[in-house]
Amino acid sequence: MKRYGNLYEKIYSYENLQLAHQKARKDKSFYNEVKMVDANEEYYLLQIQNILIWKTYSVKSSDYTMFKKMDKNKEREIFKLDYFPHRIIQHALINVIQDIFLKSFIDNTFASIPNRGIHLCLKRMNKDIKNNKEGTKYCLKMDIHKFYPSVNQEILKKLFRRKFKDKDVLWLIDMIINSMEGEKGIAIGSLFSQWAGNYYLTFFDHWLKENKHIKYYYRYCDDLVTLHSDKDFLHQIRKEIQQYLLNKLDLELKNNWQVFPTRIRGIDFVGYRHFDDYILLRKSTAKNMKKKLKKMYKRCKRGISLTYSEWCSINSYKGWLKWCNGYNLYLKYIKPLEFYTNKYYMEEIKK
Repeated sequence: MKRYGNLYEKIYSYENLQLAHQKARKDKSFYNEVKMVDANEEYYLLQIQNILIWKTYSVKSSDYTMFKKMDKNKEREIFKLDYFPHRIIQHALINVIQDIFLKSFIDNTFASIPNRGIHLCLKRMNKDIKNNKEGTKYCLKMDIHKFYPSVNQEILKKLFRRKFKDKDVLWLIDMIINSMEGEKGIAIGSLFSQWAGNYYLTFFDHWLKENKHIKYYYRYCDDLVTLHSDKDFLHQIRKEIQQYLLNKLDLELKNNWQVFPTRIRGIDFVGYRHFDDYILLRKSTAKNMKKKLKKMYKRCKRGISLTYSEWCSINSYKGWLKWCNGYNLYLKYIKPLEFYTNKYYMEEIKK
């Protein structure tokens, strides 16, 4: 395996720090910290450059702000770092090592990767289901138990040493990993954690594809889907996966894994339910959408104007329905609101 060196100077180059600032500030120009850096960009970026050159940079657990967020009916602890210098530094690091990561990832991993994501996953899996009905007859659906909090920091560091030989880059990576105190866990919400989490599982991905010869395998973060013609094979491979994750990565599968007929039940994955020749919105998403849009319509009929958040929600749901067989949902719940969304756009957004 090729190991990469001579990268650290590229990370702290002034041009890369400028690019990192531009990426980190996207859609956040109203933050006070962003305004502060914008007001005197050269001064603050040179500060970052100096602490990286002289290796006086540090990040600790006390630098994170933790808050809780509900996601898929689960409460998650999200960790947020200050914009200056931490988030700019993480963007500077990822700018340089991103292409090296991308060369390592298999094609069918989709979360937090540029030009991939939910919709590419959706299209690719449904194309496979349509093109090979026999080979995708059964589905094994799995989820890793508390993935980000369970990442073994020492194993992650060893994996990075298989990819990088630049001691200064490894110093910076180790600093970020160690910022979450304890032997396990990387920060949910951190840019570095998104890439590190994908990299942590990439050797597992290659093992499944190349050693176990699994043709139809898809991963979105820690959600795993495998399709095959033989359900007994899927039961066996699930046991092998469980052993691999435990022995090699110190991870556990959730007990809610399932093997089932693909077309009869449909695959609940990346927000949709995938059948043979049609795609439905996930039940919980559809239920929440109906509830929210009904409330908005009643408010609008009473003469109460949409808020910016509501306008965004309606457009978001419209985007979700665009990728599935959701025309009836659109007609019933979104079309009645379009007069009000168009009015809000003309009077507030465009103005």
